[in-house]
Amino acid sequence: MKKLAITLMGGILLLIGLIFIILPGPAIIFIPIALVLLSKEYPVAKVWLSKFQRFSRKGAVKLDQFFSKK
Repeated sequence: MKKLAITLMGGILLLIGLIFIILPGPAIIFIPIALVLLSKEYPVAKVWLSKFQRFSRKGAVKLDQFFSKK
């Protein structure tokens, strides 16, 4: 029952996040929360969460470098 609840919540949040990639909305909030929930039950979600964290970290470093030049 717990796995079903986590899967449903994570799936719904992930779907909302993916919709917000196309439509204007806070996809950057929904997708990581969904991946955190899903990673509790599914190893493949942990892999995607790690990729998302690396992508976010690289983006933050590039933004820091861009704004520190000015």
